[in-house]
Amino acid sequence: MRFSMALPQTLHNVPFDADGTRLFVQRAEALGFEGLWASEQTLSTLPLLGPIEMLAFAAACTSRIRLGCAVFVATQHNPVHLAKSLSSLDHLSRGRLEVGLGIGGPLRMYSAFNAQASTIVARFNEALELMRRLWTDERINFDGEFWQLTNAAMEPKPHQQPAPPVWFGGSHPAALRRAARQANGFIGGGSSTTLAFADQVKILLSALEEGGRDPHTFPIAKRVYLALDDDIDRARRQIAAGLNDMYGYFGLPDLTPVAVYGDQTMVIEGLQAISNAGAQMILLNPMFNEAEQMERLVTEVLPARRVTAPVAHSRGVEQS
Repeated sequence: MRFSMALPQTLHNVPFDADGTRLFVQRAEALGFEGLWASEQTLSTLPLLGPIEMLAFAAACTSRIRLGCAVFVATQHNPVHLAKSLSSLDHLSRGRLEVGLGIGGPLRMYSAFNAQASTIVARFNEALELMRRLWTDERINFDGEFWQLTNAAMEPKPHQQPAPPVWFGGSHPAALRRAARQANGFIGGGSSTTLAFADQVKILLSALEEGGRDPHTFPIAKRVYLALDDDIDRARRQIAAGLNDMYGYFGLPDLTPVAVYGDQTMVIEGLQAISNAGAQMILLNPMFNEAEQMERLVTEVLPARRVTAPVAHSRGVEQS
């Protein structure tokens, strides 16, 4: 089992804490986490900083840890601009970028992005094809339904050749089968329960087998919203508040059942259930006091890691 950490992005009525964020990402790297992953909500009441900007900041502060976004809502981006930004990020991180892409679902305001909900699947497929062409071809002639390019060029190509790994998100069976055909990996959403994720993995593995792809070379991950707290009721309240901040804008009901929360035993059991459901990598996403939660998770829940950096003292951890 491998573990990554969610990259802190929210501004809760305070200025951006550059020093604290730098200490957080450096500490995550020192503790041996596989990756730092951002998320994207362009239109929302959640004060979430943009993933490209946050990943660029994290790239400048670290040297080894992988950096990704789960996920960019590709249907709300111009693929030429997104391909350029991601290629640049791959160079800034010296080849540490992981690209998560998703369609977005019916709750997004596509009219703000010159798109229509009825065409998002076709738009997604075309955007992915164009991005991969921009990352690999010296010259691009592209006559698509949504984008047209004639003898176009985009440089520099990504640091990773032929391109950074592309992960798909999603939960619909069609999205899972699409991931098995087109992606390099799959990352389940934090808004899915463990039981729903287990069903998603079954569909995904079946689709990989049908397509002749080796499941051992296709990583499967899941984002997990969590709270480690000996006071179980407080953990539940904090999880409920955090999830409402994140998803209440979209009119979703209480999502507390998707989270892992409680004391050490409860969190260990919850993460083990997600591993048993098929996750090879778990993206840990504390909903509050991120640095303190990271320290407690490493000490009380996760396998021992070699520590090579001082303990962070911002974003929820007191200076020692």
